[in-house]
Amino acid sequence: MDEHYLPEQVEQDAQHFWQQRRSFRVVEDPTKEKFYCLSMFPYPSGRLHMGHVRNYTIGDVISRFQRMQGKNVLQPMGWDAFGLPAENAALKHGVAPAKWTRENIAYMRAQLQRLGFAYDWDRELATCDPQYYRWEQWLFTRLFAKDLVYKKTAPVNWCPNDLTVLANEQVIDGCCWRCGTAVERREIPQWFMRITAYAEELLAEIDRLEGWPEQVRTMQRNWIGRSEGVEVHFGVAGRDRLLKIFTTRPDTLMGVTFMAVAAEHPLALAAAGEHANVAAFVDECRHQATAEAALETMDKKGIDTGLKAVHPITGEQVPIFVANFVLMGYGEGAVMAVPAHDQRDWEFAQRYGLPVRQVIAPSDGAGVDLREGAYVDKGVLVDSGEFTGLNSEQAFDAIAEHLNVRDIGAKRTTYRLRDWGVSRQRYWGAPIPIINCARCGAVPVPDDQLPVELPESVNFEGVGSPIKHMPEFYRVDCPHCHGPAERETDTFDTFMESSWYYARFACADATNIMLDQRAKYWLPVDQYIGGIEHAILHLLYARFFNKLMRDVGLVEVDEPFHRLLTQGMVVASTFYRQEAEGGKIYFNPAEVDVELDERGRVIGATLKADGRALQLGGIEKMSKSKNNGVDPQALIERYGADTARLFMMFAAPPDQALEWSDAGVEGAFRFLKRLWKLVHGHVSAGVVAPVD
Repeated sequence: MDEHYLPEQVEQDAQHFWQQRRSFRVVEDPTKEKFYCLSMFPYPSGRLHMGHVRNYTIGDVISRFQRMQGKNVLQPMGWDAFGLPAENAALKHGVAPAKWTRENIAYMRAQLQRLGFAYDWDRELATCDPQYYRWEQWLFTRLFAKDLVYKKTAPVNWCPNDLTVLANEQVIDGCCWRCGTAVERREIPQWFMRITAYAEELLAEIDRLEGWPEQVRTMQRNWIGRSEGVEVHFGVAGRDRLLKIFTTRPDTLMGVTFMAVAAEHPLALAAAGEHANVAAFVDECRHQATAEAALETMDKKGIDTGLKAVHPITGEQVPIFVANFVLMGYGEGAVMAVPAHDQRDWEFAQRYGLPVRQVIAPSDGAGVDLREGAYVDKGVLVDSGEFTGLNSEQAFDAIAEHLNVRDIGAKRTTYRLRDWGVSRQRYWGAPIPIINCARCGAVPVPDDQLPVELPESVNFEGVGSPIKHMPEFYRVDCPHCHGPAERETDTFDTFMESSWYYARFACADATNIMLDQRAKYWLPVDQYIGGIEHAILHLLYARFFNKLMRDVGLVEVDEPFHRLLTQGMVVASTFYRQEAEGGKIYFNPAEVDVELDERGRVIGATLKADGRALQLGGIEKMSKSKNNGVDPQALIERYGADTARLFMMFAAPPDQALEWSDAGVEGAFRFLKRLWKLVHGHVSAGVVAPVD
């Protein structure tokens, strides 16, 4: 044993030993208690960042602890390899997405191995490999047969920069989650998965996820959004059709003074065909975002269609407006408006001079000033005909029954959750296994033709998808009639691949089946680790996918993840200079000399290159945009992997933010050197005599 602590040599020796002995390879053993520990797999962007290091260090510590308890521990690693960054890199560097991705995987694999994580590398997978995505294509064809997937023309969130559709969850503050471009609304044919068919089960089983953070469970409950209400059928004056709406406040039905429909609603389109001003407004609505967050903050506007709705109880006619805050994809694409008891409706009524009719009064007899705003609480019905005097709860049932017996409405349960739109108009993704035939319609690709492989040698120019211009890819014969047909050229949303990878790790080498008996041994994942930002994206989709696989007999568990740990972010100081044009130039902490107070807080900073002062930007999440990241590779080369891992585990509790500290890293390194010195001294002393 060397007297001095030389981390590079020590770690290389240990890692070589593990590699030679395949120390972390694991096989199923029914005689031992299993423990499946999984950290969310990375996108192969090119280099690990400190968020990766923290996430994977936490998982590795848990795995090693469980292994020391004598359990049969599985800890795998793979690559979430499809996605837009590869396309962006292809444009920037002139390299095909497949080549860029696989080169990054090789580099990042070496980084992970240098960190000494105890992975079973025999189970490594990459979602861009055809032998991986063939099985989600196979499952999609089964779901097609069960009517759990379907195609329809629908209003969607469209990113004009990335030229693709975004799920509602991928629209953040009205902008694309990936590039930040303002999102537009368009109507195009899309493939959907019926996640709503599992809404009640997804909601009910949240209570069983006792090993999950309450914050994540609450976010999923709110996203699924179960509502008890009443469907109401309004007539349309002069037209042989109904205008259906859903409301959770049937007690306010007698206060309706106008109706609002989405720009894509058939009544809106009919009015647009008759009135140029309505057509112009409908077109304007098509260029706005569809996410709820954007709708809540945007200016509420509308236009009178000239059509009238007929109240189902009073027979009164009220105007029908096209409104920019109503979405066709939610409910029936229409809402009843009660300005006296809904603040949005009140503001709209004030803008357009519409009546405000009070039908609910406070239960305690207090007055209401509707000149100041809507009264939105429940209470006692007033000016509501036969329902006057009932409280809101009594009126809910009475009005629902009145509508039901006349076949003009009924109680209904709805969900905020929408079906999952899985089509993407991008190239670097798994092809959707459908063939479109003029005679037979949409036909699933037969099993013996799977996988539908994505052509990887393409001339990628960034405008749309190259496979849409490759007849050698899309021209095929129909599997049914054998006539000329065309292959679907949309690709899957990349969340498809990450929704089932945890199960494939159990049997990554299976060639003739999506999952084999080994999945039933390993699932569910005992400990899952990742960021809370995935609460209503990946985590909800993975729960849904698990139920789909269960219902075709591939898995036996109802839920994929037993325990969930959402690790905190890694944050660090930011430093910048203001540009004359108003922008900011950020400088990496490695380029900066800092001045600290007596408590170690940064109170000043200068740029090493010129000695001039910098502005302090505060503590922020490590990111490229703020240029405050620390390169793990440089840290490992200087201090060794164990120092990096030790600092990550001791600087903050795993579920809290970790503030980067060079002094803390130095402290971890000094501790390891002292420990090494103590052990060296003990070993050098020779064999210790037994204690009496």
